[in-house]
Amino acid sequence: MSLQRKKIQFIVFVLLLATACKEDIPIEEALPVQMPISQDVNAGDWQTVMDYDYLSNSSIPMPADINSATYRAELDLLVETSNATTVEQQSRVDFWGAGGVMRWNQLLRKLVAKYNLPLPVGSIPDPEKPVASPPFAARAYALLSVGQHDALIAAWKLKYSVNRPPPDMSEPLIKRSLPLTNLPSFPSEQAVIAGVSKKILTALFPFEKANIESIAIEHLNTIGWGGTGTESDIIAGNLLGDEVANIILARAKTDRMALARDPEKTYLDYFDIDVATVPNPWMSISDPPTDPLLPMFGRVKTWSDSTEVFSALPPPPPMVGSVAFEEDIANVYHIAKNRSREQWRISDYWADGAGTYTPPGHWNQIAEKLIIGSKWSEVRTARALSLINRAMLDSGILCWYAKYKYYVPRPSQINPDIKTSTGIPNFPSYTSGHSSFSASAGTILGYLFPDQKENLISQYVEAGDSRVYGGIHYMFDNIEGRKSGILIGELIIENALSDGADD
Repeated sequence: MSLQRKKIQFIVFVLLLATACKEDIPIEEALPVQMPISQDVNAGDWQTVMDYDYLSNSSIPMPADINSATYRAELDLLVETSNATTVEQQSRVDFWGAGGVMRWNQLLRKLVAKYNLPLPVGSIPDPEKPVASPPFAARAYALLSVGQHDALIAAWKLKYSVNRPPPDMSEPLIKRSLPLTNLPSFPSEQAVIAGVSKKILTALFPFEKANIESIAIEHLNTIGWGGTGTESDIIAGNLLGDEVANIILARAKTDRMALARDPEKTYLDYFDIDVATVPNPWMSISDPPTDPLLPMFGRVKTWSDSTEVFSALPPPPPMVGSVAFEEDIANVYHIAKNRSREQWRISDYWADGAGTYTPPGHWNQIAEKLIIGSKWSEVRTARALSLINRAMLDSGILCWYAKYKYYVPRPSQINPDIKTSTGIPNFPSYTSGHSSFSASAGTILGYLFPDQKENLISQYVEAGDSRVYGGIHYMFDNIEGRKSGILIGELIIENALSDGADD
């Protein structure tokens, strides 16, 4: 069978199957159709996160000449497809026209919320249905955004190498229903996003495979329905996205996340807990007591250089029973006894507990609003989310390492009269995950959106304070988590300054 015949069969398969599939993870939030102020034509020269030459190792076939009979047949098919677009299909074109990177990020947030539920006591984890805890979520957001980032940089490089014009510039009968971007059409950037996102999310949530594939098929369909790409544009983009996802997932298999749950409790030997500093080490309050959450997550591979990341390791906390410790726990007790309405509101707003996007997802949502307002291209959007999510993962890894290194008990373990306003997480107190995740994300966003820097600082400070208001963290948990989160954010920014995107 010829390559051209395979392409045509693929498109027909997509068009037919998509009409029969409907996802049960709705991502119907209204967003404006994307009209980027810049196409970032030099993005093919930006630095990828993975040190890998995607295009040199790619099996993507080069496209036919735009004056060939082969391409003429593709244009004729696109004329037919785009002019037959129904009202419902056009609504899906508009939906994905808001930005494929952002829509797949929304989908991941929905999946995290769906799977962010604790396992029943005594149950065995099912890899088909993962527990999307904050550490799991931080890793998932990072894997997706790094995949999208690297895939789109490779796509931009190939686009401007081949330099195929948008199809409606060659055939005016094509009904283009999205704003003209003048981006070279080969490969389709939307197909690239669909290909890389589908594969990564399917690996993370294997039980959702059918739903994720259905969503990807719809995304691919909108390229034809909207008249923005021919079949070879779509095939090449989907293949490139798939190949980039393979590289990202190969890294994921060796990042030590599989060891993070640690059912054999090796962490008790790995971490040398100082009983002089913590005479009453943390203990699970579950009834019956259950294993702590991912005690070896602090050994997961970081995106930045691990030596640089761990140079931000927080110092030992105040010794339990010391003047500094007693003053801090007295502050937590006072807040718990006299919690104001505003403190309740802040505690609830930032709780991000079971059934939510988690704290990393909350910051992805904050980033979404800022990115949409800036009208960025797909590749610049992907870069922003890659920076934010790598920072949050690395700060989370460092935070979890500190938690099990120091094994500090929660305030209510020391003083049972402290009544919390939210659930008590099943892992040690020092440092605060909320502070670490939030300060790293807010620091990155302050770099990307300098006019919003002060507002972002106030948000990540409030996010950390919320856990003190809730009675589940000491102020020193909050402050030291914030410090390390800021340092990790600054480390990512330092690398970003030389990635070519700001040139």
